[in-house]
Amino acid sequence: MKKLLLSATLLATTIATAQETVNISMGAGYKDEVYVNLENVTENTYEAASWDIAFLRNDPQNIGIRVNDGIGIQVYEAANTPASFNTIDIANEASWTPLYNDDTNWDNGAFMQGSATFGWGEYNPVTHHVEGTIVFVLKFADGTYVKFLNEEYFGGYTFKYATWNGTAWVGETTETVENTSNLDNRYNYYSIQNNEEVVAEPAVDAWDFVFTKYSTFLDPPGSYYIVTGVLHNPTVTVAQNEETAGPGDPDDQMYLEEINTIGYDWKSFNGTDYDVNSDLAYYVKRADNSVYRLVFTEFEGATTGDLTFEFENVSEQLGFETIAESGSFGIYPNPTVNGEVTLVYDLATTSAKNTVEIYAINGTKVLSEALTSQEGFYTKTLDVSALQSGVYVVHFISGNNSISKKLIVK
Repeated sequence: MKKLLLSATLLATTIATAQETVNISMGAGYKDEVYVNLENVTENTYEAASWDIAFLRNDPQNIGIRVNDGIGIQVYEAANTPASFNTIDIANEASWTPLYNDDTNWDNGAFMQGSATFGWGEYNPVTHHVEGTIVFVLKFADGTYVKFLNEEYFGGYTFKYATWNGTAWVGETTETVENTSNLDNRYNYYSIQNNEEVVAEPAVDAWDFVFTKYSTFLDPPGSYYIVTGVLHNPTVTVAQNEETAGPGDPDDQMYLEEINTIGYDWKSFNGTDYDVNSDLAYYVKRADNSVYRLVFTEFEGATTGDLTFEFENVSEQLGFETIAESGSFGIYPNPTVNGEVTLVYDLATTSAKNTVEIYAINGTKVLSEALTSQEGFYTKTLDVSALQSGVYVVHFISGNNSISKKLIVK
């Protein structure tokens, strides 16, 4: 997938700014997911438990299936042949492989983490369909087990599921969720509990981020936990900046694609209630190249689900801010656990100089290497075995263009 690199072109217009205060409520127990649009200060609220599985529908060539981990559904890979759907035994739960949504990328959901080539299935070169091979079991927060097989993808998702009633699998159901539903949305949603399709997000251009619950890996304690926080729209990039001395420069930020850049750690529990770090600012860059500075000021926790943030449009402060398709850049695996990370980059034009730099979260440069400057597609493996476990920023520079991505080293 082609990514966009920043290009230095002076903005010709300025935009009047004014700081606004926004009060949001996720409801008691965080019962709602709240989508926010900063441009026109609108909210769209959906009941968090209204859906169980989400299916990526925005492009016939893209496949993605997520689970609603925020309501406590755990996904397991239970078998790797479709015929095993009929023989799943919950007594074997200890041997199943737990799978989780990627909290840095919407489309890399739990079902995409299975052992098949496409996570849940394999491509059939004769039919040009992706056919399901992995049998999953969903374990709900109340202890209910549901076995699930996405049988096929071809312009939509055909799947079947059944529920364990304590002695047998019952209520086997086959459904198809078509990509042609909800054309303005990235995902279509399905409720296994209610056996129906539901709408659980606004149009893709109608929100910048969502307040929600999601699972994330915490180290320590070294396991997945459900947290309450913010995930941003994939069309948005976000920079985080500690600002004890006042507002920063929106030009001088590292804007990241990872959807959990805002995340959950702008608040912390002090044993009684929550402390909010109001010195931590986030710069939200929309697809139209406008930038908003956002600071959280209050968070009341699960009792009410109420929170407050302040934001302002800081686009007028930008000196160089247009987007151009000068090339693309990616890294894998991420997180990396074997001391290596591979760069994948595609240069649309020959540039004077290309460089990759890695920075620690405190801004210290820990690695810098020159890259080829010739037009074309390249891969390069970097040795990061000397880096301690933690979060780093990979900065790719191609001539006057640059882009940054978060890298997790474990």
